[in-house]
Amino acid sequence: MTDKSRVVSSDPSRTDATTGTSATTVALGYIGLGSNLGDREEYLRRACTSLQSSPRIVVRRVSSVYETEPWGYVDQGAFLNAVAETVTDLGPIQLFCALQAIQGELGRQTRFRWGPREIDLDLLLYGDLTVCRRGLVVPHPAMYQRAFVLAPLAELAPWLKSPDGEPIRAILDRLDPGGKQTTIQTLSLSPAKLNPHFDKHHGVD
Repeated sequence: MTDKSRVVSSDPSRTDATTGTSATTVALGYIGLGSNLGDREEYLRRACTSLQSSPRIVVRRVSSVYETEPWGYVDQGAFLNAVAETVTDLGPIQLFCALQAIQGELGRQTRFRWGPREIDLDLLLYGDLTVCRRGLVVPHPAMYQRAFVLAPLAELAPWLKSPDGEPIRAILDRLDPGGKQTTIQTLSLSPAKLNPHFDKHHGVD
């Protein structure tokens, strides 16, 4: 991972004792979205709307939507998948909890591992951090095995690499050599218009 995954900005609530200036880290993160029940695209849209409505999350870009075969448990319908690039001053656990809350608000039902779902929101990457606590593992432990994650992620951040240094595009080529991921359409969100109050206070470019 590179410095492109890190954004540093100011927070008036925290002061650097050495310089007398305020500073905190605002993290660039990537969130995987998926749905294979009901109106799948509408679930993705509603999830993005919920993310952008948060006073402490900015949705900067959203990938194209990809239709993919199920992974893990194959006896279910095809998924629509996308990745959102976000900026937030929430910590990784706070962001993880926010994603779980949005899933609940959108009516996700608890079934079984890798089973069908109305909406799935996975925190894939949070800046350069490695996290393993309170049910959260970042980078997402299975993302480098899943073409349906890497295809939309590589669209937004082709420079990213796995923890062992392999470019994600190379991993994607290996996982999906035929390029069978099918682009459906681009979600009609306008990141430039999102959450101007966050931008003003945190200096998001």
